[in-house]
Amino acid sequence: MNKLFGLGTKNIGIDLGTANTIVYVDGKGIVLREPSVVAKNTKTGEVVAVGQEAESMIGRTPASIEAIRPMKDGVIADYDTTVAMMKYYIDKALGNHGAKPYVMVCVPSGITAVEKRAVIDATRVAGAKDAYVIEEPFAAAIGAGLPVMDPTGSMVVDIGGGTTDVATISLGGIVSSRSVRMAGDKLNEVIVTFIRKNYNVLIGEPTAEHLKCSIGSASIGAAKDMSDETVRGRDLLTGLPKSVEVTAEDVASAMHEDILEIITTIKETLEETSPEISADVIDHGIVLTGGGALLKNLPEVVSDATQVPVTIAKDPMDCVAIGTGESLKSIEVMNKK
Repeated sequence: MNKLFGLGTKNIGIDLGTANTIVYVDGKGIVLREPSVVAKNTKTGEVVAVGQEAESMIGRTPASIEAIRPMKDGVIADYDTTVAMMKYYIDKALGNHGAKPYVMVCVPSGITAVEKRAVIDATRVAGAKDAYVIEEPFAAAIGAGLPVMDPTGSMVVDIGGGTTDVATISLGGIVSSRSVRMAGDKLNEVIVTFIRKNYNVLIGEPTAEHLKCSIGSASIGAAKDMSDETVRGRDLLTGLPKSVEVTAEDVASAMHEDILEIITTIKETLEETSPEISADVIDHGIVLTGGGALLKNLPEVVSDATQVPVTIAKDPMDCVAIGTGESLKSIEVMNKK
């Protein structure tokens, strides 16, 4: 029996994402899914709101309140705020059960030892009995149900909010991996920039996110057959509110260069992989996870570029959290990696 499963001790896995935090409790599954946003009083430093409530304040706060994302590009950008956010989520997920939990937190595969240490320290300060980390693509592969412990090569591409992590996995470890700070948040930024330049209208990040999800496509050609979307923003010439019709083709054009960068990262990871694992990947395909996997036409575009079959994992947004939680059952194995 695993030493971590003590009486009254709950073990939890946290997908501490740039955009969203998802908490998995052993025996219950995913119990919490909220935006990684904290609203603080700028004068007192007091936390006013966390998660969904804090996200609704972005761009709408008075001068005394600031809504921030304490994670940037998959790593901690604001230590104290991250601790406050994690404490809130751990307490909310477990309730008042007294016993401190063992916590597994996922991190991007490309982070430094210092960034990794910051995550472990923040988790302990937030209330964990002990904290461990697991690399995002490995957690995603476990959550997607890939045979990570088998002598068979698997390839996973996890497109989150802050980073895209690409890895080939075999025999319980990562064989080759790359992490690029190019993912959902960057796609939102380029949509904001494109509309500002081409429509003279300034829109907020939530509006860009809505455009990406509703009419965004990884293929400019496929976008030609999609409908337009009306968005509201501020006219940069008059300073007044304005509505404009944005085409799906424009949104696809805005994201095109960044999608190519993700594809280049996938290709480079494949090039570093041994012929045996490459053969396995050709047989079993590439699996996409994370919120970015839901971008329309992405599997077809990646498949065309790599000449490898591409599928989207079941519940792609939850794969990392599920894998993070499941990995707690094999903590001894994870610590030896």
